[in-house]
Amino acid sequence: MTHELPNRFDHTEACQPIYDAWQQAGCFDADPDPNKKPFAIVIPPPNVTGALHLGHGLNNTLQDVLVRMRRMQGYAALWMPGTDHAGIATQAVVERRLKELENKTRHDLGRDELVARIWKWKDQYETRILGQLKRMGCSCDWRRTRFTLDDTCAAAVRATFFDLFGKQLIYRGKKLVNWDTFLQTAVSDDEVFHETKQGHFWHYQYPVIDPQPGEPTSVTIATTRPETMLGDTAVAVHPDPAHQLDKIEAELQEKLAAASDKERPDVEAQIKALAERRKTHLPLLIQLRDMAAAGKQVMRQTPASFSRFRKET
Repeated sequence: MTHELPNRFDHTEACQPIYDAWQQAGCFDADPDPNKKPFAIVIPPPNVTGALHLGHGLNNTLQDVLVRMRRMQGYAALWMPGTDHAGIATQAVVERRLKELENKTRHDLGRDELVARIWKWKDQYETRILGQLKRMGCSCDWRRTRFTLDDTCAAAVRATFFDLFGKQLIYRGKKLVNWDTFLQTAVSDDEVFHETKQGHFWHYQYPVIDPQPGEPTSVTIATTRPETMLGDTAVAVHPDPAHQLDKIEAELQEKLAAASDKERPDVEAQIKALAERRKTHLPLLIQLRDMAAAGKQVMRQTPASFSRFRKET
């Protein structure tokens, strides 16, 4: 009986039987052993919002290298696997899919049905994620797989937070959040989509009260957010604009000295623009500084004078 050797290595045929043999032999199992030093890595639990990507591949490969090395060095090495619920992020993904496929919102389903859909999504993608890790050859102790919202983890979180609160080590405070206007709830930074848009500079004038000869009759403010004008209470001016320009020029000169041939033209252009600004802006900035020091006031615009606004792209 002859057996023909394949002319190339086919990982799809070779890897799975080898991995199955490792698992059946308990090669990845980590049990307490007083005769061995312990070594443990808790896998950063992937979100069940979707499948693993290349970044997960790199991260988990490095962890696998470390834990396998420790096993060979005689440690009782544990690589603890698990997945993360990702909070509102998973709900956002499920609701988006619900809208795309069924043109429905969570209000159409009701709370119980939405929760059931989210758990179904979790089960589907958790299975997919763990399967991806196994196909990579990750040597986790799969007997210990956890999900961050399972009963064990949920109880541990409640107990830990209660203990920390009781010791006055944590407290509830008011924090800024990223508000999703579609889902009507807060989301994490990961779920915020940044979009660059063409904006405008809006210019409006604050009339100077009782200007003296030679003084400007108004101060022009440029902003991309004219709606904040209603909350304005003062116009800020630099107390020493000449010194500030000197400081910026010194920094640019240092930058120019260390600049490469490619960077030099850009830095030189900035220095040239700064020199031009000294001529066009510095005298007025000094005058405004002196007016502020003398107690000069400006008058805030009223809604009736919004016609003075002009925009500049």
